[in-house]
Amino acid sequence: MATSGTYVTEVPLKGSAEKHYKRWKSENHLFPDAVGHHIQGVTVHDGDWDSHGSIKIWNYTFDGKQEVFKEKRENDDENMTLTLRGLEGHVMEELKVYDLIYQFIQKSADDIVCKITMIWEKRTDDSPEPINYMKLVKNVVADMDNHIIKT
Repeated sequence: MATSGTYVTEVPLKGSAEKHYKRWKSENHLFPDAVGHHIQGVTVHDGDWDSHGSIKIWNYTFDGKQEVFKEKRENDDENMTLTLRGLEGHVMEELKVYDLIYQFIQKSADDIVCKITMIWEKRTDDSPEPINYMKLVKNVVADMDNHIIKT
């Protein structure tokens, strides 16, 4: 059986958790303008921008290479949590399971975090662990924070 694991981290944010959640839930089309050095395009393959169960395709740069990620979205508005379940794309060539969970938490008036949970399972024991993908996800969240506070 191939190795599996879970990574969890928190990224401190500014502004409001609601504003961050809204950007990540229903304003993905703004990502190329906001964080174009990471994300070059986001398109809706099925559903709407903010609908539960929608399928989106992301074009992004990873380790200097252009990659694609197709995900199915699960929204939990009550807990300001988004789950992106990997369906296809470059990362799915190495991993059987690749789920990203973003939870936006307002701890106090000035203390907001995005808790990121990555659940993964390698296709084979020889596949690399996705630690570099976790670094990319953290960087996108942090860089989007800078854009959100300016808008």
